[in-house]
Amino acid sequence: MAHDKEHHHGHAHAHGAPEYRFCPKCGGALERRLVKNGEPKRLVCAGCSFIFYLDPKVVAGTVFTIGGGVVLLRRGVEPSLGKWVFPGGYVDRGESVADAAVRETREESCVDVRLGPLVGVYSYAGSPNVIVVYAAEVTGGALAAGDESVEARAFAPDAIPWTELGFDSTRDALRDYLRLYLRPGIE
Repeated sequence: MAHDKEHHHGHAHAHGAPEYRFCPKCGGALERRLVKNGEPKRLVCAGCSFIFYLDPKVVAGTVFTIGGGVVLLRRGVEPSLGKWVFPGGYVDRGESVADAAVRETREESCVDVRLGPLVGVYSYAGSPNVIVVYAAEVTGGALAAGDESVEARAFAPDAIPWTELGFDSTRDALRDYLRLYLRPGIE
């Protein structure tokens, strides 16, 4: 989760839609209008009728183990300062989701990974984020707190700090990962 971007994984911390006021094409005033029945009101330019769509943001992350423990990072930035998360962050425009998951894992945990199967795709009402989470296998590096983290640890499955997780997607993806890969057959 590098750069000056804020990285959001769940709905508990969504900041709401930004307040755009001017058309990026002509500079005219944007206003909320119903463009199509059954859809929410959209930002439409009063001058040129350009529709300014507020698209979702894609987040890519990984869940993996080292020495049998699930790797989590303690966040050093808001949102969810001091809470535990798996490595992840925004996918850059033009970057594949898989490449972003590998890049963010390296930036945040100082380890290189090879992606395995998809753990799940998570989205929550009220949040602009769609979180894509892969199972991964460590191929190099040494676990350490990287960008935006103050601590990196591998937790035994029975010691995961469930009440100190940063986002709904952290909790949901960890539950799915444990069920699918570490404790098959448990619901």
